[in-house]
Amino acid sequence: MILETANAQDARVEALWSQLDTRKQGHLDLNGLKRGLRKIDHPLKNADHLLKDVLKSVDADGNGEISYSEFHQFVRQTENELWQLFKSIDRNSDGRLDKGELRTGFLRAGLRVPDSKLNQFFSEVDSNNDGVISFEEWRDFLLFIPAETPSLKAVMSYYSSTVQMNPEGDVAVNDELINGLGYFAAGGVAGIVSRTTTAPLDRLKVYLIAQTSTAETAVQAAKSGAPVVAAKQGAKSLLVASKELWAAGGMRSLYAGNGLNVVKVMPESAVKFGAFEASKRMFAKIEGHGNPRDIHTWSKFMAGGFGGMVSQAVVYPLDTLKFRMQCDTVSGGLHGNKLIIATAKKMWMKDGLRSFYRGLPMGLFGIFPYAAIDLGTFEYLKRAVTVYNAEKRGCHEEQAEPGSFMTAFIGGFSGAFGASLVYPLNLLRTRLQSQGTVLHPRTYTGIMDVTRQTIKGEGVRGLFKGLTPNLLKVVPAVSITYVVYEKSKQALELH
Repeated sequence: MILETANAQDARVEALWSQLDTRKQGHLDLNGLKRGLRKIDHPLKNADHLLKDVLKSVDADGNGEISYSEFHQFVRQTENELWQLFKSIDRNSDGRLDKGELRTGFLRAGLRVPDSKLNQFFSEVDSNNDGVISFEEWRDFLLFIPAETPSLKAVMSYYSSTVQMNPEGDVAVNDELINGLGYFAAGGVAGIVSRTTTAPLDRLKVYLIAQTSTAETAVQAAKSGAPVVAAKQGAKSLLVASKELWAAGGMRSLYAGNGLNVVKVMPESAVKFGAFEASKRMFAKIEGHGNPRDIHTWSKFMAGGFGGMVSQAVVYPLDTLKFRMQCDTVSGGLHGNKLIIATAKKMWMKDGLRSFYRGLPMGLFGIFPYAAIDLGTFEYLKRAVTVYNAEKRGCHEEQAEPGSFMTAFIGGFSGAFGASLVYPLNLLRTRLQSQGTVLHPRTYTGIMDVTRQTIKGEGVRGLFKGLTPNLLKVVPAVSITYVVYEKSKQALELH
């Protein structure tokens, strides 16, 4: 042990025991240990879950109490392990640790600790604020670390647990909770900006999906000298559809349903990204390392799927109302709030609450693979670019994340890839939601019926109707969403 005789160590341990054993009973149970740690203002004083592990580590005979001899043996063994760990970090062997040595030690241990957390940890351990950590400071701060052989991973896990308790002994509003709320806020802002920007393309997509006329009918109408009928009955081109939407109400028609969309998208995006980040943390704990950045690729895809399903279920009634409102927007008809109220009343009068949830199973079935592919692919590619940049620049990953252009490119690719694969499910779900409207008067009995009628009337190609405007909307929408989301996370200092 460093510059300390056995007698000096015994005296120090005995003095510490005397402070912990506040009632001078000669032994400590869990409550007694908590009282003693509060007296010396130790970081573990309110961390009940860790104290139970400490008690088990010290209590050699397993009787639920710590005797002085057990405590003395625990301290000697733990201090020796901490000394070995300290020496492995102290590369210049000067008996002091600076931030550079600590950062290098964490990197060698496979831990990429953000600078903000490293600085916070360093200031906590450096009790005399002299800019370096002595072994005495290191030892006193980490003495009760619940690990047989302390490692830097155990140290960081221990530290993260101790800083989450408030003076009353309750779990404080810690970084993880604050970050969780921040992810919801960042997701909500990203959704609003993205949906408002691409609202006309979304309107065009829904309009085309609602068209069910067959190409054969259009051909027959053209042959019989009825080009107007052919144009109405045939699959609408983008140009024709755009002209008809403009004729139905100008710019207002292109943004029909956007107010409702904004009301819908804020909780949708907030819940999607919030649930996604929460799922990543859950999988990180399941995998045993606790770092959401390092979860397995399949875990990222599963987390994305869960996030998508939760958000879809939360906002599905508003989604259905929006689709039906868009399909009831015609020239000379109701617009704005009047149309929203009229559409909602019509839905309620026809089938009650069930009207708002038509196609939900298909929606959840379709959103899981889409969200999994979209969010999972984005996270995978972003991580790959970040690691590449960090290695190329020789810096921490925090300083190597993709810029706005690369983020937009990755987001657009992941969104288009996911949307293309699950588009048929999205089309069938939209038709179930919009059935019985002015633009889509046809009705269905369920998922199998809408599938059968679509393929029978329009062929397999009918399952991909509106894909082009959908991709024209998805690529910029998802790109904008991810750029705004990542920038919002940076502004909120989320990691």
